[in-house]
Amino acid sequence: MVAAAGNGVDADEMLTSVGIDPAGPWDTGQMIPAERYYDMLERMAERIDVTELPVRTGASMRLDEYGALGLAFKAATTLGTSYARVERYARLWTSVVEYELRPAEGGTLFILHRAGERRLGMRLSNEATLASAVSIARQVSSVPVRPEMVLVRHAAPRSVAAHEDWFGCPVRFDADLDALLFANETLARPNILGDEGISRYLISHLDAELSRVSDTPAVVRQAKAAIAQALSEGTPKMTEIARSLGFSARSFHRRLSEHGMSFHALTEETRRDLAKGLLRDDRHSLAEIAFLTGFSEQSAFTRAFKRWMGTTPATYRKERALP
Repeated sequence: MVAAAGNGVDADEMLTSVGIDPAGPWDTGQMIPAERYYDMLERMAERIDVTELPVRTGASMRLDEYGALGLAFKAATTLGTSYARVERYARLWTSVVEYELRPAEGGTLFILHRAGERRLGMRLSNEATLASAVSIARQVSSVPVRPEMVLVRHAAPRSVAAHEDWFGCPVRFDADLDALLFANETLARPNILGDEGISRYLISHLDAELSRVSDTPAVVRQAKAAIAQALSEGTPKMTEIARSLGFSARSFHRRLSEHGMSFHALTEETRRDLAKGLLRDDRHSLAEIAFLTGFSEQSAFTRAFKRWMGTTPATYRKERALP
């Protein structure tokens, strides 16, 4: 993002503001809290026109910057298999984003899930992520990769010309999802460097890495458990959850920030995960699930679930019901 912004921002100032030493070595494994990253993007927006910044950033991304996952993406035999590896192994490079491949009318959706407030920084980050997903696809394909449509949940910027030019297809803002819609024929195309043998080796490496990654830091895991327990009484307050875990509100906020989380985002994530789990068990009615996830009305739960997952709770239950 900083490089794509060019001379309009002070690169050293921006990197220092998020805790990165501008003179230090390049470290693709270094993580920064999501909220701090969004803050930086919003400071950039005060200095330059950021309308085209996410597209320029996405276009600049290279598979080599994704380490073993980038190699696995490249070695997959088809583009669909490449995206399936992102869906499975994304946790190796991010703790705040989930990806999903979902069959849809006209093809398959590659969906970006990111909980939290739809602030400007997050909106810019989401647009860049969608652009980068197309950029890396074009690096493994022998023919130009073009989605059928790009869906973006937030309102359109002042101009969408750069977006539509980059993606080569309509870009629909104010949508229910952040996603790329691909024709199934596009996902079935062979990758130019696809190799079954190399793929098997890389997948075994990624599986081993995934098994070593702690799914959730202890404080986040404990907080999610406390939030889930409190949800039947309504939306919990941060001070109450912090107190139940033995923290002051300030120290609890700081600990979550260290892991790239805010209390609001964690509560949303907990509600979503709890709802998904309960919907797989038909012993609970939709009204009961709404209550258990902290909603006073089923209609509010339905709206929230559709915002999270792009579909209604009833449809989600029907498609993913336990056998």
